Amino acid sequence: MASRKGSHQSRGNGDKYSVLLPTYNERENLPLIVWLLVKYFGESGYNYEIIVIDDGSPDGTLEVAEQLQRIYGEDKILLRPRAKKLGLGTAYIHGIKHATGNYVFIMDADLSHHPKFIPEFIEKQREGGYDLVSGTRYRGDGGVYGWDLRRKLIRLYKKEVLESLVERCVSKGYVFQMEMIVRARQGNYTIGEVPISFVDRVYGESKLGGNEIVSFLKGLLTLFATT
Repeated sequence: MASRKGSHQSRGNGDKYSVLLPTYNERENLPLIVWLLVKYFGESGYNYEIIVIDDGSPDGTLEVAEQLQRIYGEDKILLRPRAKKLGLGTAYIHGIKHATGNYVFIMDADLSHHPKFIPEFIEKQREGGYDLVSGTRYRGDGGVYGWDLRRKLIRLYKKEVLESLVERCVSKGYVFQMEMIVRARQGNYTIGEVPISFVDRVYGESKLGGNEIVSFLKGLLTLFATT
């Protein structure tokens, strides 16, 4: 299999970033989100792994994930499936057990967040030594909306902080993410914020640029031609 390395040497003083991607019926989105993650981690030069936690998707998401693992390598794409849908909170707990990074990203596979913001999260965390960094929603004029309880947010945690928080959380589903933030504040953990834009899937339109989609498709063709 051809090697897929970023354009920069690995940087980060030994830091490694584990991305937890819980999935359920995401066979169409998963190749694109993984490609974008590989692209932005590769360009920024940080060491990473992507952990796909599929909850028995009936649409064949796991089979797609297996193909992606063959393309990008078992060191970059880890598959940790579960037999049935058991909820987001337990998916994170399951994923953390298998994470080898000292930092953990949690994000959604449905493309509601753009992986291009990942280097900004890493830079923000390093800047302030934060225990966790969360995305805040911004308007077109650059103003920040602040916390949105209905939103699934991309977040970066120190691994030990995430482990501590998930052990104490009792909520199910996406409320779990908000409970983690509330508990982080109660526990006096330091929180950094990065303003990011969200793709609103309610309207069924992707905010990914046309050029990005074209280069994704070209990249896919290249991958399948060389593997």
